[in-house]
Amino acid sequence: MRFSFTEDQRLLAETVREVLDKACPPETVRAAGESEQESERPGPAWKALADVGLLGAHIPEEHGGLGLTMLDTVLAYEETGWYAVPGPLVETAVAAPLLVPAEHLAGIAAGAVTVSVRPACTPYLPDADVADLLVAGSEVVPRAGVTLTPHASVDATRKLFTADLDTGPGAGPSGEEAFDRAALATAAQLVGLGRRLREEAVGYAGQRRQFGKVIGSFQALKHQLADVAIALEFAAPLVHRAAYSLTHGAPTAGRDVSAAKTAASRAAHRAARTALQVHGAIGYTDELDLQLWLNRVWALRSAWGDDGLHRARLRTALLEGPHEPRTVRLP
Repeated sequence: MRFSFTEDQRLLAETVREVLDKACPPETVRAAGESEQESERPGPAWKALADVGLLGAHIPEEHGGLGLTMLDTVLAYEETGWYAVPGPLVETAVAAPLLVPAEHLAGIAAGAVTVSVRPACTPYLPDADVADLLVAGSEVVPRAGVTLTPHASVDATRKLFTADLDTGPGAGPSGEEAFDRAALATAAQLVGLGRRLREEAVGYAGQRRQFGKVIGSFQALKHQLADVAIALEFAAPLVHRAAYSLTHGAPTAGRDVSAAKTAASRAAHRAARTALQVHGAIGYTDELDLQLWLNRVWALRSAWGDDGLHRARLRTALLEGPHEPRTVRLP
């Protein structure tokens, strides 16, 4: 089978790239991590994404959305990873439409309602301080009046909080579907992040000189960057396949999502390690924009299921075999 994206699907990704190129430069991402003012977060990129329809992409048209599928938006989420868009984007635009009451959908599509979602596999609510609604298990509550406890986060632009809310599982199949969709969107962001880190590493390797030559001319470094490119090129089709499976309700959807999240996490982590090594002693410093993408990779590797969870889901799905019912459960 020959698979390719439609012109409309590519156009959405190109549009997202164009608006984020203006609305979400590195200094905007950095400001989101440094600011303690809720009014300044999640930032101008949020309005830009609302204007192009991405925040309402998975909301039905009757509620002000576009009614698109994951296959329609997966390329766009790769672009949001490239720019490390701050704020609970996946939680609001992908998971929340399946979890919150319909009365809030129009506000989400317009960019007026932000949602933080706590998956069953983690105790944390990401970016809950700027959320209007908190979703934890079967409970959906306004943030106002809820006491949030901040926790250390590897990524200052993705703040973590806990709250005294219901810890029960999500109600019905929507909770599992929301998990799969959000895990897939996160995998797509990791692919975008990996590509950004590779480009940064290639660019720096072409400038930095050592022993009278640019370090990009050294064979060992070329091999490392080639390994990054190969890992990302192998991960991206798995992400696209998972989007296809979710869109068409394939019985292997959960398996495909876990395969995509695992591959994307590993590829992005390889890109992060290589980019850090290429940049040498300055790679980890706060002054360098590189750390914005490094930290986001390390944060998203565990978001919506870490490697251990998705490898376990993948193993379970494979051992059940094609003739067994799909019973992939969240912890």
